[in-house]
Amino acid sequence: MINFEEELKKFSPSLEVEEFEDALHNQDVTDAVELLMHMMRDGKED
Repeated sequence: MINFEEELKKFSPSLEVEEFEDALHNQDVTDAVELLMHMMRDGKED
């Protein structure tokens, strides 16, 4: 049987995940609401 407490003690995130998180937080990411609003505006112009 798996001992989850022991496995969690061994866990360490890979550098790629940490680098990705840093890159994601440093970008100005457009959220889904902004994308939908933009799509609606574009649709009304046609």
